[in-house]
Amino acid sequence: MIIGIGSDITDARRVAEVLERHGERFLERVFTPIERAKSERRARRVESYAKRFAAKEACAKALGTGLAQGVFWKDMGVVNLPSGRPTMELTGGALARLEAITPPGFDARIDLTITDDGPIAQAFVIISAVAKQGA
Repeated sequence: MIIGIGSDITDARRVAEVLERHGERFLERVFTPIERAKSERRARRVESYAKRFAAKEACAKALGTGLAQGVFWKDMGVVNLPSGRPTMELTGGALARLEAITPPGFDARIDLTITDDGPIAQAFVIISAVAKQGA
């Protein structure tokens, strides 16, 4: 069953402006070390950051809190499963919120799709409750 849906569109030009103005402070505040390493390896570095920014916004919406109630930027990180499928790894307040909205006897699954075209990055997050194996 779906327990949360979120989407976001981010303009990479806006991310470029923030990077120009705040640089390292912005990166340190918003992105996890894994996200930073992946984005810094990309030829289109700003677009990579924009996709991850959109994914964080979409995830916060799917959690039902936005960036409030103890949910912070770095509590949500874009990671890839061994298959290559992107998902979100949650820690801190985001993980606590995920646990609170996941019904007993279920595990949470976060599906993420991210894309960009020109300066626009887009992300969709669906959080589902999946019955625990053997439950």
